[in-house]
Amino acid sequence: MSNGDANYGQSRLVTGDAVVLDLHPAGFASRMVAIFLDVTVQFVSLIAATVVVLRVSEGVDLALTAAIQLLLTVLILVGYPVAFETFTRGRSLGKLAMGLRVVGRDGSPVRFRQALARALTGVVEIWLASGVIALISSLLNREGRRVGDFLAGTVVVQERTGRRPGTLVEMPPAMAGWARNAELSRLPAETATMAHQYLTRYTELNEQTRYEMGVRLADTVTRYVAPPPPPQASPPEYLAAVLAERRRREEARLAQQRENRA
Repeated sequence: MSNGDANYGQSRLVTGDAVVLDLHPAGFASRMVAIFLDVTVQFVSLIAATVVVLRVSEGVDLALTAAIQLLLTVLILVGYPVAFETFTRGRSLGKLAMGLRVVGRDGSPVRFRQALARALTGVVEIWLASGVIALISSLLNREGRRVGDFLAGTVVVQERTGRRPGTLVEMPPAMAGWARNAELSRLPAETATMAHQYLTRYTELNEQTRYEMGVRLADTVTRYVAPPPPPQASPPEYLAAVLAERRRREEARLAQQRENRA
């Protein structure tokens, strides 16, 4: 690993409440390779699209041909990254190859508007400026964020290859019945990680931060989990129930796999 990658790897994402998230910002070298791969795919696509348009537009009005070419260019330069990052939760072909992912600054999955902001800015800082703006921006901050990341509130992280041991979150007895019937399959791993770190650092936070972060995380989790939690459940109890049940189901799935192989 290069020194640049090492320095970036030592960084951690920190929320506005000074809570450290176990997400490693991507190293400079791996991020540049991912950008190069994506740009190569887009450049080849542009050439192919141009050749096709020129061949099928013989005898067609030049204005119409130019409009079609412009539309294809926008789709390739903007539509490609937006579609990939939105539907693959922050990945593109280059990022897939390098094991990277775009996430929100709080570790949440990247959203359409964030992917769009990154793509539109990328046209300027990567294409029109030949990558110079993106390069300088990435070198000037420890998280390697380009201008598009600052505008979108995102960061490119190195996806973890394995689960690290940590404190297990226990099921609140009053929530066990609700949790067993809850639909948890849509919960993103990044959101679950944030909730786990909030619960394991709960006693280290002041009362106001506990409340504000708990409410915010619970609101985020409810977007992916159904049915809603019981009215009497506090945010920490709700988050603990979701994580404990999620772990129980995963352990049951793995146990079933081992039994089937036996």
